[in-house]
Amino acid sequence: MYACGMNTNPPDLAESRDLARMIVTVAEQARSSFATAVAPLGLPVHLARTVILLNTPRSMREIATELACDPSHVTGIADQLEQRGLATRIPGADRRVKMLKLTTAGSELQQELSEAVRSQGSFAHQLSPEQRAQLRGLLHALLEPGNPT
Repeated sequence: MYACGMNTNPPDLAESRDLARMIVTVAEQARSSFATAVAPLGLPVHLARTVILLNTPRSMREIATELACDPSHVTGIADQLEQRGLATRIPGADRRVKMLKLTTAGSELQQELSEAVRSQGSFAHQLSPEQRAQLRGLLHALLEPGNPT
């Protein structure tokens, strides 16, 4: 390995394609599992994901980072959550920053969503805690290749 954590023996093209295919398949299974779990509650997946992550007020930028989307997209999500009475915008410590905070109805829905996801079972339920930790480390290494794990 190089000092930056890069492997000196990279995978060949076929191996790279196979790994990419498996990663995409697992991501699709995770998305599908989540969508199936939250569907009975009648909230679109992008709003359900946002409600679940708002255990504390978060800035639009933090939400965008967590959802892996452009911050401008979060404005529309915030609008939809406000229209449904699930969240409200509040000023942050830096008054230039707006935070999104769940309302009482939003907090109640968050609990229902979390329970629905838990009862559905994790898409990685067949992995042991040690395997999940190993997978998390490997995915982290792929997502941040300049930072050795």
